Amino acid sequence: MSLDRLIEGIVRTQNPAVVGLDPTLDYIPGFLKEPFLAEFDDPMEGAAAAFLEYNKRIIDAIYDIVPAVKPQAAYYEALGWQGVRALCETIRYAKGKGMFVITDGKRNDIGSTMKAYASAHLGTFEAAGKQAEPFGGDALTVNGYLGTDGIAPLLEVCDGRDRGIFVLVKTSNPSSGEVQDKLCGERTVYQMMGDLCETWGGEHLGKYGYSAVGAVVGATYPEQLQELRLRLPHTFFLVPGYGAQGGSAAGIAGAFDERGLGAIVNSSRAVLTAWKKEGCDERDFAGAARREALRMKEDLAAVNKAIHI
Repeated sequence: MSLDRLIEGIVRTQNPAVVGLDPTLDYIPGFLKEPFLAEFDDPMEGAAAAFLEYNKRIIDAIYDIVPAVKPQAAYYEALGWQGVRALCETIRYAKGKGMFVITDGKRNDIGSTMKAYASAHLGTFEAAGKQAEPFGGDALTVNGYLGTDGIAPLLEVCDGRDRGIFVLVKTSNPSSGEVQDKLCGERTVYQMMGDLCETWGGEHLGKYGYSAVGAVVGATYPEQLQELRLRLPHTFFLVPGYGAQGGSAAGIAGAFDERGLGAIVNSSRAVLTAWKKEGCDERDFAGAARREALRMKEDLAAVNKAIHI
């Protein structure tokens, strides 16, 4: 199962962290972006080239201490096909460095459309006896609110290609409770969705006890995070909301099991813009990203001391 590989990366680095690669031009130092923007007449072409080079340097700085990256597709799609190419090349570069890649696309549909999403982000394309990998991510974030019809096509690819998914369950945004905290019978909507993750993953368990069906559970709701860890023993968590959104290491302690496993915690802006916070020379932006990643690792270690299989 794909999440077995993620777990092994967490144990190898002793770090349950993932860095979100969500670049904007404002995050990229001038010395790096300005030559690309000047080189191309099309500003999207220049921006996409700057995104890719920026991502490569961040990856080079952290790949040995952080097991995974999570590019958010929207930032790349905003640049049209040029940005989508940068996303593809970012994924390939990160995987070439041995990192696990979670594509944050929050996709969902049914039938042949969902099969197309599954093939695009986790699977392969075949024609004329030839096969190619469109994006090549190891896992994909998905919206489960179309039910099993929207999840089953993904699981076929997960089994055949050693991939995984993370289903939105209790998200980190302030208004999530408008829907997710509502009662549906005797359960909240987020509990119901979490229970479905356990059901969907029941026949897709890996060797460490977690299935190919993970859940997105925000760091900004520590009580629900701890509650869901106990409720969903086979569901691995992707935990956004740490750092810039207000989630703390102390608040996410309940996300981990007795082995220090069960969750991977995302940080995006804090790592990508660490050079601004430090006030260091902009040419040391990648060094600042590494220092912030190490600081986060130490922060998480304070509440999750022993990580083992």
